[in-house]
Amino acid sequence: MKQKLVLVGNGMAGVRTLEELLKLAPERYDIAVFGAEPHVNYNRILLSPVLAGEKTFADTVLNSAEWYAQHDITLHAGKTVTAIDRVKRRVIAADGTEEAYDRLILATGSNPVVLPLPGADLAGVVGFRDIKDVETMLAAASTGKHAVVVGGGLLGLEAANGLRKRGMDVTVVHLVDMLMNRQLDGPAAALLKRSLEQTGLKFKMPAQTEAILGDERVRSVRFKDGEEIPADLVVMAVGIRPNVDLAKSAGLHCERGIVVNDTLQTYDPRVYAVGECVQHRGNLFGLVAPLFEQAKVCANHLAEYGIARYQPSATATKLKVTGIDLFSAGDFEGGEGCEELLFQDPARGVYKKVVLKDNRIAGSVMYGDTGDGAWYFQLLREGTDVSALRENLLFGQAHLGDSGHGAETQAAKLPDTAEVCGCNGVCKKTIVDAIVQKKLFTLDEVRAHTKASASCGSCTGLVEQIIASTLGSDYSQTPSKKPLCGCTPHTHDEVRDFIAHHEHRTIPDLMAAMEWNKPDGCHQCRPALNYYLLCRWPGEYRDDPQSRFINERVHANIQKDGTYSVVPRIWGGVTTPGELRAIADVAEKYQVPTVKITGGQRIDLLGVPKEQLPAMWADLNARGMVSGHAYGKSLRTVKTCVGKEWCRFGTQDAMGMGIDLEKMTWGSWTPAKVKLAVSGCPRNCAEATIKDFGVVAVDSGWELHVGGNGGVKVRATDLLCKVETADEVKEYCGAYMQLYREEARYLERTAHWIERVGLAYVKQRIVEDAAGRLALHQRFLESQRSAQDDPWAALAKPECGGEFQPLRAAG
Repeated sequence: MKQKLVLVGNGMAGVRTLEELLKLAPERYDIAVFGAEPHVNYNRILLSPVLAGEKTFADTVLNSAEWYAQHDITLHAGKTVTAIDRVKRRVIAADGTEEAYDRLILATGSNPVVLPLPGADLAGVVGFRDIKDVETMLAAASTGKHAVVVGGGLLGLEAANGLRKRGMDVTVVHLVDMLMNRQLDGPAAALLKRSLEQTGLKFKMPAQTEAILGDERVRSVRFKDGEEIPADLVVMAVGIRPNVDLAKSAGLHCERGIVVNDTLQTYDPRVYAVGECVQHRGNLFGLVAPLFEQAKVCANHLAEYGIARYQPSATATKLKVTGIDLFSAGDFEGGEGCEELLFQDPARGVYKKVVLKDNRIAGSVMYGDTGDGAWYFQLLREGTDVSALRENLLFGQAHLGDSGHGAETQAAKLPDTAEVCGCNGVCKKTIVDAIVQKKLFTLDEVRAHTKASASCGSCTGLVEQIIASTLGSDYSQTPSKKPLCGCTPHTHDEVRDFIAHHEHRTIPDLMAAMEWNKPDGCHQCRPALNYYLLCRWPGEYRDDPQSRFINERVHANIQKDGTYSVVPRIWGGVTTPGELRAIADVAEKYQVPTVKITGGQRIDLLGVPKEQLPAMWADLNARGMVSGHAYGKSLRTVKTCVGKEWCRFGTQDAMGMGIDLEKMTWGSWTPAKVKLAVSGCPRNCAEATIKDFGVVAVDSGWELHVGGNGGVKVRATDLLCKVETADEVKEYCGAYMQLYREEARYLERTAHWIERVGLAYVKQRIVEDAAGRLALHQRFLESQRSAQDDPWAALAKPECGGEFQPLRAAG
């Protein structure tokens, strides 16, 4: 029988341990994971680009929900473990969820240090540790003007840069007079400060914060010298502290961190610990590279190989602060018995310092030009005598021989054992072997197979140099356009354009005409092609069920145990005793294990075996109920409040409008799921401003909002326009839906589509071009003529039972 392994902490170190374990012993454990955050595993290193608007939360995800399911890992997301019973070997979460364990991994990470200042508990004071902190900062940036970042280290500067890019006036406060004083020396720090000031950042340093002022929300910050500056947001970025509270409460030995031995075991041999919560031989850890080394050792022992010991290696920090390259490694401060080799070119913003001791590199720091950082680091780790290299050491590896001076030469000269990606511990040989053996040609392919440059990205340039050095003239840079999938070089937009201008009506014909690499396509392209053809030729194209995901093939949502959920449509969230009685009768007749009210104001019947679906559909159809399409890339729900019919604040008929919109739009296939909402007044009880299309009633008519998302990454809607009549609401809604259907890429939510094409473009097509809007609306209504045939009704008919058999087999 499998042993039970529980991981407390769904962060980078803990989940990396599981990844390493699954490579060694994929069948040994039944695994459960508790994560305090309501998310899958994501890359915290990339929170700064998310704050700056350069990436989305989706870009940071390391392991999707599908990954957990694929490996039969139970994920308890959003559940904080509050107790460990080491006698009964059970883990208990705050909501009462329990899991038994044979082995336990603690990866509780660290907490941001919050200075014990007066006012530190005011609204608007935030750390910079997780995606929730980023969302708080983004909310403040959308309404406030002034931000104060306390801490001039890497994290503080990244926060400051992101907030500056979001339009805030940012002041960085640092206790000492040198930025990034743990990674840089004086001259490099001065160059960094000068560069950042040129971008618009302000600095107050050295300075000591005395108090944060405000009533309920932060208003300003006061310093020891009496100066006071305005602040709508204060970001604490002054360090981290290992999170050991849970371990201490369980009676595990803790000092500054959870004390572990060389096998990452705590004083309880059944309990392991990895990551920032760990203390090993008196040391704490904050960089990714040592955490991933711990993960490998821990996994080795959990797999019962028992041959690994954790021995921390030297680490290098190659950073990219606000577009400025920095590198530091080892003892770059020098001291007694050390020599310093310096190169400075202030005009170019280049600074290099190599510290030697006994003719061996003890440390280095670089600013502006970090191309030789990996080489210096390799010489440092191997303890190489550099006596013969001193003359050209500062000028880089390319100057040591006569084979040229390019970046490709630099990568070619790296030894096979050189560590290229510190975050993931990937050496040059691993990358070269993957390129040669797996016939890789692009950065994305190398990332997928080796994970080199997949974390912080600071080694991306060096990885590309290795690809170029290995492939020579065969090297293809990362493409500027991303193909739909590996079966074709064509993009989503090129495929849609081809469909629009040619008469192909089937997937095989389209693939042949576009010279698809694989004649049958794959799981990525077939659903996309099916949707694009269906959207372009709604009355002529015959939908291909085998090119749909399992949920859409059987018209029900598959659950983790292989059963399905059935969600009847409840128009606008408004129901009747007859509908409720019908649902209750069906639930009793088919012994439905769970009946739940959904967030979209409907009723979900959970745990239905596949073979019972047609009979259930028939019974519900007989009582006048149709599919709620809770399984589809289609309209899901239209959420409403009670509006002016019942609410004393209501200004318009929200329920009537919601029902009208749902009856107009139901059954429409779309690139991704779509949700609507109608609120009867600006109090917005239906949460219309986080929906794909939201309607908010005002005294003079209706506000129309677009592009909201209430999922993993919450996005508030953009105001499209205001209209006066109910008919205008329907016309704008139909036009907006059709524009999205015709131009968005498959699986692209409306929020991401609007971020890509721009709100101005959508307004031009929907608001400013009246004739175009009407044409879009008419095309939407025309497509609905063939779309609004209830799939449950068709598949529930006895004569159509044969159609359901292959669907069942396909699932």
